[in-house]
Amino acid sequence: MADQPGGRRPGEGEGEGDARAPLDETVQIRMAPLAAKAARRARAAAGTSPGAGTGTDTRTGAPARRPFTPFVIPKSPAPRAVLSRALAVPLVVLLVFVLPLAVAGRSQPDVRDAVFWLQLATTCYAGARLSAMILTTRRRLIQGTVWLFCYVAMGLAPLAQIVLEQTPTPAVGTRGDFTRAVALVLAGFVAFDVGALLSRHASAARVSRPRPVASVNKRRLYLLVIVAYAGSALLIASFGGPAPFFGSRQAISDELTGGGTSGSQVGSAFLRGFGTVPALLALLMMTRWLVMSRRARRQPAVVLPWAGLVLINVIVNNPISNPRYWFLTVAFALLFTAFPRSPVVYRAALAGGVAMAVLLFPFADKFRYDESARRQTQSGSVLEPLVVKDYDQTVMFANTISYADAGAGHTYGKQLASSAFFFVPRSVWDGKQRDSGVKVGTWMGMTNVNLSSPLWTELWLDFGPLGMAGGMLLVGYGAARTDRRFAESGHMSRDPGNVMATVVPLIAGYSFILLRGPLLQATGRIGIAVLCLALVSTFRPDAHKRLR
Repeated sequence: MADQPGGRRPGEGEGEGDARAPLDETVQIRMAPLAAKAARRARAAAGTSPGAGTGTDTRTGAPARRPFTPFVIPKSPAPRAVLSRALAVPLVVLLVFVLPLAVAGRSQPDVRDAVFWLQLATTCYAGARLSAMILTTRRRLIQGTVWLFCYVAMGLAPLAQIVLEQTPTPAVGTRGDFTRAVALVLAGFVAFDVGALLSRHASAARVSRPRPVASVNKRRLYLLVIVAYAGSALLIASFGGPAPFFGSRQAISDELTGGGTSGSQVGSAFLRGFGTVPALLALLMMTRWLVMSRRARRQPAVVLPWAGLVLINVIVNNPISNPRYWFLTVAFALLFTAFPRSPVVYRAALAGGVAMAVLLFPFADKFRYDESARRQTQSGSVLEPLVVKDYDQTVMFANTISYADAGAGHTYGKQLASSAFFFVPRSVWDGKQRDSGVKVGTWMGMTNVNLSSPLWTELWLDFGPLGMAGGMLLVGYGAARTDRRFAESGHMSRDPGNVMATVVPLIAGYSFILLRGPLLQATGRIGIAVLCLALVSTFRPDAHKRLR
């Protein structure tokens, strides 16, 4: 694709000094870095200034070589970056109309009340937004995973539960509480979109202001690898070897909480966190290093530690001994890190995620219990996978409303503060709140209080309807800003040590856990991840300590 002599590529300015078109993270022009490098070599060999394209060499008097014109990424996306209409239209029709109406069409006339129509509107809204995330020319990892969760867990699943008149956990309140819950979920969707829209209107000064880019320090990365090995080895040794990690998740949980491995839930959470999070984060950073650097793939000092991290993650982060939402975090983070620029992988992860969430995710609970305690499927309905406990978010929101109306009221920030300071023991903090799901489940009289408490519920329980809307607006604003920052400095970056290119895929995967809740359970691993990132990140442009 070399330029024609004397010609100009489409979208190119009048000279090399003209402003270049803004980067679009979905444009797959892999030759651009090579072309720029060839141009620099040509200038150096000719002894000309960067802006010179013709003339004579000042040292020899010979005609100067015309440098190779670097590729300029056009404003319009490449054809492969946008799905064809033949694929885009069926996708929108399927997510927005076919699936919701197929579920709603199985309903009986007596269930088509306000809850039914509100939930149908909520499902169609989430389907439209998920379609937009899939079809966009920009890779919006966090917003895409948010709408994937919303469409399945807060859209299709509650609609199927209303149609079948069967909920995964009992609805202890009135039908009005369920109506309020669905209406608040829809309001949260709108607030999230408003926040994302507001993020586009940042001031020009803020957008143009140079921002430091964090990179991975090579020596500290090896230190993180050592920490990952040590933490995972301690976790494995506490169980007497790797064999228990391929048994059942219930056995692992029982051992951590009551088998003498840790005397408290805080201690067990720290042991589990330091045994899994550093190993995952180190694997992500080493994987990006290998993907982006041919030089690293030839170095045993990089390949061998990476292979060891793969083995460790197979043991401590496998889907058998870990919650499925955590394994989703691992899978999405690795996928988006290993294929940082592929629009096909991005779209396949979101579109295929709908099918996997409906068809496979509920049945991935097979190894949660021992053989004697595994539950058998009772219903033969095609909607049965959407009525299992995995999708109890909306009904638990309704139960939380009933719980607050029964006299508990709102906590006015105490719940959020308890989640933020998760590491403080209850023996020191008498007023520390319990998990929202545990509190509501205990009030309901449930024997299993490991219930979800989605982000909408957490914000509503703390601050009421207006506070929930404001919180979702801030979440939407932050998600959109992070996606945009990822597009600017992470997605198209060729730097193997770019921290943003590793952190954003990890946040995108972990958003499933944050949205499902409770927050108190989710913040422990966040704190450990922040410590690991602080260990390896640097803002100093030291070439000897950067990944190459």
